Amino acid sequence: MEKRKLVTPNDISAALQEIGVQQGQVIMVHTSLSSLGYVCGGAQSVIEALIKSVGEEGTIMMPTQSWKNLDPLAGVYWQEPEEWWPVIREYIPAYDKRITPTNTMGAVAEMFRQWPGTLRSDHPARSVAAWGRYAQYLTENHDLSDIFGDSSPIGRLYELDGSVLLIGVGYDKNTSLHLADVRAEYPGKHMVVESSAIELDGQRIWKAYETLAVDGEDFSLIGEAFEKTGKVRHVPLGNGILSMMSQRELVDFAVKWIGESRK
Repeated sequence: MEKRKLVTPNDISAALQEIGVQQGQVIMVHTSLSSLGYVCGGAQSVIEALIKSVGEEGTIMMPTQSWKNLDPLAGVYWQEPEEWWPVIREYIPAYDKRITPTNTMGAVAEMFRQWPGTLRSDHPARSVAAWGRYAQYLTENHDLSDIFGDSSPIGRLYELDGSVLLIGVGYDKNTSLHLADVRAEYPGKHMVVESSAIELDGQRIWKAYETLAVDGEDFSLIGEAFEKTGKVRHVPLGNGILSMMSQRELVDFAVKWIGESRK
């Protein structure tokens, strides 16, 4: 087992500079803090380094999904007895972007959603948070049904020619690949109806919405294939690896891969 390494804020800043993060960039970031080893200052140090690296003219975006805010019948409460599901459904709080915590997004994303100046989108299950120049543009009008499509935050990141930065995580956590799900054509492509607890006119209601069925099961395979193009930069940090790429190049590649390979 690899010995756990010590990571300082200076180490993070140096790694970000080495991988090519620059002032003014727009970057979607996915992070596993624990994969890096022991980070002095924890999530705060990572966020501060990211913000400093892109500056006031730059933008940082992270997934802040609260996917537990779905009908338990969708299977998201598989760890709890099925007979509890109706009660859980009755008491799930309505989504509140100021309060609702992230689900399995990691310590960095959970702190980032509460960071001063950060804006969060209104999707009750699949929100993102963003800080910086394009934060409002990326997070506003996050349509219930167009979770990952052209009008969504990741669709807008594509318009801005943004980058994707993976900090200690793999392609299975690369949300931008869902934009390729939307754009690609493949035999199994279909829609599903989901529902979430929201607040409408001061009342908590369950709101149903139709959206594309996605699961991300082949995202790691797409990542392996994309890596072979040589368009991904890698830099070590502590016990982990930083990987950075153009979101447009990734999505365009994935659309073609899915069309040729997915059933």
